[in-house]
Amino acid sequence: MNVNFRTLDLNLLRVFDEVMAERNLTRAARNLSLTQPAVSNALRRLRDVLGDELVRRSGAGVEPTPRALALWPTIRDALRHLQHTLAPSDFDPGTADTSFVLAMADATAAELIPGLVQIAEREAPGISIRVVPLTTRDPRQLLESEGADMAVGYFPAVLASLTARGQSGAAVPFETQRLYVGQYVCVMRRDHPLADQPLTLDDYCAARHLLVSFSGRPYGFVDQTLGTLGRERRIVVTVNQFFTAGRVVANSDLLTVLPRHFVNVTGIDDQLVLRDLPFDQPLLHVDAVWHRRAQHGHSHEWLRDALVRSAAVAFARSVIGQKVPEGG
Repeated sequence: MNVNFRTLDLNLLRVFDEVMAERNLTRAARNLSLTQPAVSNALRRLRDVLGDELVRRSGAGVEPTPRALALWPTIRDALRHLQHTLAPSDFDPGTADTSFVLAMADATAAELIPGLVQIAEREAPGISIRVVPLTTRDPRQLLESEGADMAVGYFPAVLASLTARGQSGAAVPFETQRLYVGQYVCVMRRDHPLADQPLTLDDYCAARHLLVSFSGRPYGFVDQTLGTLGRERRIVVTVNQFFTAGRVVANSDLLTVLPRHFVNVTGIDDQLVLRDLPFDQPLLHVDAVWHRRAQHGHSHEWLRDALVRSAAVAFARSVIGQKVPEGG
């Protein structure tokens, strides 16, 4: 079907993009500051132009047609390009007094916030940054409720869920960006009985352990891995901060698991020994996650760019400065 682009109302494409993102007419109308009948009318007009149903009712929302799914990436990218080209930024870092709320663990904050503050001091001295504790491996509810502008951390289950939703054609209301890739390691005090010999799986399981758990649950991803091997470990202390974990193991016979790159910013790295875990463990992917409603805000764009730059410097520094003894 031929489409007369000269007579096409581009506002219809904005409505289409929002409906495709939300898969719900009510939420799309709210985001566009329109009424639901107005959104329905816009979809009807676009259906007439394109000769396709575009979306069908499905439960409490709508389900896109194959043609809608094929059109959406191109329309979405075109709208974003137009917005960046035609709408001048209303965010001037040099004069802005914006406040940002970031959710992250203490280890992540120790790596990223110093660099982010340096960038802010140079480029946006009037902004303020508030870091709140990350108490979950799934920050979507926090972001949905606007309790934070962005969450930064290790969210493997969340990323898998978002990828699966996107591949199925379902709405994906969150965006992500990889900041850096690290590795979890076993950490113990320098004169620990296991520090001067290879760390075996038997020795690891027989030792006493400290677990870092944001939620307080006395079971972590390491225990899941051990379970697949038919093994288990004895957790005798559970804390919710990496810094606390480092301090405790430096003064006890407990073992803990920490991000390798974090240990050098603990201030007690000379008291610790790192060992590779005696079993395969996935890499530590540190990602930024945010709700897509913030995607086009110029202040949010600046924040994302600043975090990427801070991560690049921090991670390069932690790798170059890898001076913690690893035993053996």
